Amino acid sequence: MAEHKRRTDRRRDLIAAAQRAMLRHGAQVQLKEVAREAGLTSGAVLYHYGDLRDLLADAHRAGMERFYAQRAARIADLADPADQLRTTIHSGLPTGADDADVRLLCELGGAAGRNPLYADLLTELYDRQVTLYENVLHAGVRAGVFTLAADATTVARNLVALEDAYGYRIMANHPVIGPAAAIELVLGYARTMTGYPL
Repeated sequence: MAEHKRRTDRRRDLIAAAQRAMLRHGAQVQLKEVAREAGLTSGAVLYHYGDLRDLLADAHRAGMERFYAQRAARIADLADPADQLRTTIHSGLPTGADDADVRLLCELGGAAGRNPLYADLLTELYDRQVTLYENVLHAGVRAGVFTLAADATTVARNLVALEDAYGYRIMANHPVIGPAAAIELVLGYARTMTGYPL
């Protein structure tokens, strides 16, 4: 049991090291750079992850959980669909230009055209986020709170696209579009499409 825990902890540490290395060196990071970040030899990294691609994929998956699993958990106990929608929007944008999770996603996005695995991961994340919004929107319609101006899938896709677009502006230190402004812009679209003041 203790050995399994140590192995799990080591893999968790390696995922964190891989994330730091990707932030420092980009999505095409090399094994030696991950090993250096972890304070290990390349061989020690490969002992726990037989293939660097598997480690990098796990590092990206771990970074992406904030934008699906953690958001789903945040709204699970909220009964009001309007509260669910507000919370989902607030938690879908970078906290600032130094947001490491979003920087990691930007690296992933930049490499997705050359790396089918990264493209698949981003597509999976997008689809899961769309489903999250669809569920909230459908719940609001069922509760008589929302009156949608378009079908739920279209509204959900646009909400995720707005998060992505404004997220890039935040990460680029846009002089006018910071986190608060971006949240308000996404909320404005949501108000229009749900018929609810939010």
